[in-house]
Amino acid sequence: MKLPIFCPSCDSSLNVSQMKCGQCETTVNGNYDLPLYLKISHEEQDFILNFFLSSGSIKEMSKQAELSYPTMRNKMDDLIEKINQLKKSV
Repeated sequence: MKLPIFCPSCDSSLNVSQMKCGQCETTVNGNYDLPLYLKISHEEQDFILNFFLSSGSIKEMSKQAELSYPTMRNKMDDLIEKINQLKKSV
């Protein structure tokens, strides 16, 4: 099951309010923001992971995805812009 990151009612970012240790069952309660990486879509997270696994090569990513280099570069630029906007809102 994937961690929900957006409210199903209004599409706002969700916060973490409770975490539980699977070993000793200690529970931590509060109101915590999700890390920035979890505030982007699963598709965008996969894009970042694939970029890392391709040693930071957009050329390699475009080849694997069978997309042109400019298309992949545009996807990267869009994601960079989104992350910069999220960083400003923190």
